[in-house]
Amino acid sequence: MEQINTEERGFNSKLNITQWAEEDRPREKLERLGPQALSDAELLAILIGSGSPKEDAVTLMKRILCDCGNNLNTLGKKSIHDLCLYNGVGPAKAITIMAACELGKRRQQEKVEVRPDLGTATRIYNHMHPLLQDKDVEEFWILLMNQNHRLIKEVCIAHGGISEVSVDIRIIMREAVLCNTTILAVCHNHPSGNLRPSRADDDLTESIRRACDVMRIYFADHIIITDGNYFSYRENGRI
Repeated sequence: MEQINTEERGFNSKLNITQWAEEDRPREKLERLGPQALSDAELLAILIGSGSPKEDAVTLMKRILCDCGNNLNTLGKKSIHDLCLYNGVGPAKAITIMAACELGKRRQQEKVEVRPDLGTATRIYNHMHPLLQDKDVEEFWILLMNQNHRLIKEVCIAHGGISEVSVDIRIIMREAVLCNTTILAVCHNHPSGNLRPSRADDDLTESIRRACDVMRIYFADHIIITDGNYFSYRENGRI
């Protein structure tokens, strides 16, 4: 029987990452599972993009990390010249690796971001009043919070006229879901200075409450803001 030469048939040739099973590719793996699921070599391979004709980017970065004792701090001490000694690493890739290591060092030096606590109507008012006090038309904002009433972000979803604004509940829920919101508050201003909620305000509040119930999001409050005062649906027992 004729013996098959696997090398001639290309079975021992390097596979490009694009030829890997999709669940093994670093970019797709990160998108599916998050960056924490990737090894250091896989994360660095995403940054450099490609390896050499003899090895893919992941294998190349494994080799470089192995020479660094698999220690990112040691990798961060490498110079451009040191990194360029590896086949498949040119100045551009070396600079990318060094930039990534430097960002890691700078992140360690940063203070943890303090998110404002918006657990009461007064705190929501104090947070939003500077944004709305000088508006001459109504704006509708949503406040997306985690389970501790810490603000994830605030979003203006509607910009209207002097006495009304059109709000789409679907936009509110989309933003809430995308931000993994567990607590939602909404607010809008009354440029006229009148704190009394309108019938439209009542109907909108009820629609948001029902949508939050369906999505299992806690609807904290609907605040109406004027320049110097506020009305809270929660404090007035209307949610």
